[in-house]
This record gives sequence, C-alpha cells and structure tokens, in this order.
Amino acid sequence: MLTDLSPLIAATAEWLTRAYPASGGALASALCEVQARQAVTVAAWLRYPTPTDAALVGIVGPGGSGRLDWITGADAGAHSGDDAHAWRTWVDEVVASWAAALLTDPELARLAVTALAEGGHDTGASVRFRRLLAPDATDRRAAALLRHPDLLAPVASLHEDQLMDLLKPGRALIA
Repeated sequence: MLTDLSPLIAATAEWLTRAYPASGGALASALCEVQARQAVTVAAWLRYPTPTDAALVGIVGPGGSGRLDWITGADAGAHSGDDAHAWRTWVDEVVASWAAALLTDPELARLAVTALAEGGHDTGASVRFRRLLAPDATDRRAAALLRHPDLLAPVASLHEDQLMDLLKPGRALIA
C-alpha cells in the first residue's frame, strides 16, 4: 500500500512549473521548481495528513490534471493516451489549488507551514520551506509567473475556501 505522497507531489509540482514556467535559463528553472515543490509539499501534507489518507489517495488516485488543463488553456486532449504524459494522472487538483494560493499569499503560506508544525509534522520550516516562506529576489525573478496572483487566481480560487477553513485558528490538524 502506498503511503508516500512523492508521486502526487512530483506530478503536481511538474504541472505547476509547466503551466507557469520560469524564464531565465537552468538556474531559474531549478529555483522555480523548488518553490513549486515546497508549496505542493505543504499543500499535500495539509490535504493528506495521515498515512491512511496518503494510502487512500494512492489507491483511488488524485484525479489528474484535466480540469486544471482546461482552466489554464492547456490542450489536455493532446495528452490522452500518451504514455509520456501519464504523470498527469497523479496531479491533484486540490493540492495544486492550495499550492497556488500559498505561492501567491505569503501570510497564508506562513499559516500553512505553522499549522503543519503544530499538527505534528517535523517541518524544520525555516530551512525546509525557505524558498516558499522567504523567497529572495532571485527566487522571485525565477518564479515570476508561478507567484503572479492574477495568473494563478483561476487555479488558486478553485479550492482556496477549503484551505482557509482548514487554517482557521483553533482548528486542529490530524497528524
């Protein structure tokens, strides 16, 4: 039974970096990917806080990128049946939406990482999620599209209300 969220995190971060790519070469691409992966990791840990949750999503699958592709204007039909794009089946729409919200709202990102730490995840937040929580100028340039609130709004708004509800003060996370 799969209790590891790595495939979901990798696929959802890949989707975000393809939908909102870096500009500026290999270093910018790497920095953009790290920021996406950190946001997706936080979102996935919030969405699937227990090993049982992770195992269940491993069994039933996260749903894929179809709706996200449609919202962002990607040609999802071009990928159907293509083994090179099988990773898209591991994209989690809710996790992508929450990650988009975290990338565009520094205070929300801080609340999410704090909630993880309070929920029992040993996050080492100041180090582990530094590029999400405190991006420097190089990080911001590399992920200009990935962190642009107007560009990410259609994705972030899909499930942002659920994230805000989850992060309400006094609400305990299961960890």
